[in-house]
Amino acid sequence: LGRFCFGCMLIAEKCYPIFLIILREMLMEPSRWQKLQSRVYLFIIGFKRGMTLGTRTILFDGERVFLIRHTYMPGWQLPGGGIEPGETAEASLGREVMEETGYRVTGPAELCGFYHNALASRRDHVALFLCRDFEKAYDFKPNLEIAEFGWFALDTLPEALSDATGRRIAEVFHGAKKSAVW
Repeated sequence: LGRFCFGCMLIAEKCYPIFLIILREMLMEPSRWQKLQSRVYLFIIGFKRGMTLGTRTILFDGERVFLIRHTYMPGWQLPGGGIEPGETAEASLGREVMEETGYRVTGPAELCGFYHNALASRRDHVALFLCRDFEKAYDFKPNLEIAEFGWFALDTLPEALSDATGRRIAEVFHGAKKSAVW
């Protein structure tokens, strides 16, 4: 048994750098595997809960919106995430904004719409909020969930903006017709 464990340790030491390289590559650009993982996770949560509810928040400073790019999904998106059992939508948006941006919501957020997110799951729904009252709580740094983030003027949004995020910004700021689908 001692020789076996020692052999496993030697293999692990040699494979660990390769594992780190693979992990880093996976986090740089979302792959089909990462998209599949996300859908499977939402399906399992949806099956367990019956329906998934989430929030997305437009942080708006009067001229710019704050966007994030996840490590596991393509495109720039609005910060947000799932509403936990027993949590209000407002509490969820405050928690998710803090976790994904480093900003603290300091005032009421305006509910802009409630959408069915059929691409994620037939059980997934998203509440969209507009938040103008917030303050920087800490300097946010990229992590395993958020690859990039930043403030963008409404007329210079990133090219890789997700379709849904582009539609929501057009609805809220440019008077585009509202959709019921995310």
